[in-house]
Amino acid sequence: MTDGGRRAFIGSFTTAGGPGIVTAALTPDDGALTVLSTVNGPPDPSCLALSPDGRTLYTVSETDGGAVAAFRVPGAGNAGHMPEQTGPAVPVHGDGPTHLCLFAGHVLTANYGSGSVTAVPVRADGSLARSASGVFPPTAPGPRPHRRPHAHQVQPDPSGRWAVGVDLGTDSVGVYTLADGAPARHREVALRPGSGPRHLAFHPDGTRAYLLNERSPTLTVCRWDAAEGTLRPLAEIPVLPGAPSGDAYPSGVAVSPDGRFVWTATRGEDVLSVFAVEQGPDHADHSAASEGTAGGGGVAGTAGLRLTATVPCGGHWPRALTESHGFLYVANERSGDVTWFAVDPDTGMPRRRGSIPVTAASCVVVG
Repeated sequence: MTDGGRRAFIGSFTTAGGPGIVTAALTPDDGALTVLSTVNGPPDPSCLALSPDGRTLYTVSETDGGAVAAFRVPGAGNAGHMPEQTGPAVPVHGDGPTHLCLFAGHVLTANYGSGSVTAVPVRADGSLARSASGVFPPTAPGPRPHRRPHAHQVQPDPSGRWAVGVDLGTDSVGVYTLADGAPARHREVALRPGSGPRHLAFHPDGTRAYLLNERSPTLTVCRWDAAEGTLRPLAEIPVLPGAPSGDAYPSGVAVSPDGRFVWTATRGEDVLSVFAVEQGPDHADHSAASEGTAGGGGVAGTAGLRLTATVPCGGHWPRALTESHGFLYVANERSGDVTWFAVDPDTGMPRRRGSIPVTAASCVVVG
């Protein structure tokens, strides 16, 4: 934050009884959260994003008539610490926006229901223009043509040149630029049919990406080329040590700032998985190629990633996880809490330290 205070912002599903957007103070020494305020804005603020300067908080409204809204974040010395909405929510002309990011002076939203990506201009003061500047239409059918597009995430790559969109419905990843303020597809990468990609996280070296698959409890390791805007799958590995007892529904993925560890959350098993990053991308390419490939964009091998442990998530149905300054924060949707874990810097092992109640919690953003 600009004034030296640290806070976390928690999204929730208001239609399931959630409070809206929760602001919590964060204690740097132990990662503990203390609720400061809640604010009711647009319904179902399920995903949040902070501006780089920490002054503006953006949220989707994950509804059939999807929208995005901006909130001014007060300084830590202000009473109440309650973000204030800067103007009316802006329709995104897409159904069920599940994710958003800041990219090239716009807020981009991934609209799950309509399978589209929308761009909304951001003004100099951080507020939003009153209408979306462009909507990228649903992508062409992927390897499973009977399935509809379901855009689940969109985020910038580490170089800031590209936006990457994950489509759970068509088993594909799109690479986008902006053309006249509207998303334009640069490339689409097909993944293994039936994998159901949900969320992607980049390695801090900017050459790798880890793609979590919802319909099969796996993680696809990819090579990323920022110069060309290309994503190449290297290997697909399980996120669980054995077969799940039922539908697993992996949900979120995070990478440590030093690039040594990757964590995933799996809702059906209520666990976090810990991976050690053991090889660089060149070795990973060789390893994956030597072990062969699987059809439809999936590949065998490990690509330098090793599952080391699974630990309980501290609640039920971990929808999202966030890493910040050596701590992991997990939004447990069905148990209605946010749990935090201290991460062992040598092993990457999360150790539970506490939790706060947040009904229908859906995401955590740390400033």
